[in-house]
Amino acid sequence: MKLLVIDTSTTANSIAVTEDGRLLAELLVNPGATHSASLMSGLDVALRSAGVKAGGLDAIGVTLGPGSFTGLRVGIAAAKGLSLATGKPVAAFSSLAMLAMNLPHARLPVCPMLDARKSEVYGALYDCAALPTAIIGDSVAKPSDLLEKITGDTLFLGSGALRYRDLIVEALGDKAHFAPPVCNQPRASAGALLAADLLERGEVFPARELVPVYLRLSEAELARKAQETT
Repeated sequence: MKLLVIDTSTTANSIAVTEDGRLLAELLVNPGATHSASLMSGLDVALRSAGVKAGGLDAIGVTLGPGSFTGLRVGIAAAKGLSLATGKPVAAFSSLAMLAMNLPHARLPVCPMLDARKSEVYGALYDCAALPTAIIGDSVAKPSDLLEKITGDTLFLGSGALRYRDLIVEALGDKAHFAPPVCNQPRASAGALLAADLLERGEVFPARELVPVYLRLSEAELARKAQETT
């Protein structure tokens, strides 16, 4: 099975092409520009490097969120377009579960944290002994509120763990453990494992039903709600 996986949940574009679990090509680029300006060229590079044409794919994987509002829209739009153009199914999954997959077979619970700005993080807690199983589901919260739910030895990773490392150590002391720096960036190649599992179980999305999972209202929605209440 040939898979193309797309992740735009952070400032980076992460793209991977796999065949039967074997990595054929992976592109991880932090373009310093909008996702829309670089994603399509990145997809072309990844597919050509893998020697695969879009029509030769068996399925497409994509992260639904949480993460960058604009980035998620761009990545999901690309997955939709490719699915509609090729007729291939889409497997969609959590960006936090994909980030947790950077630490497969971890003995300790894994807490992926993405910096959500506004002094909040997107976070969760997973058992990663096999594929990630949620212990605490994906949420957006103040770091201190998330940490109140965590009591045992835990592995932290992601941009949120980097930003709030001191707070994590203050809350958990020597029970806080941190992944190597290379593990802090979400990787589409890790998402390929999640996509393959979903496809095997028949859990696919019709392309037109793909919508981002933001976990909180956008600035435009907040402004609209404020106007409605005045």
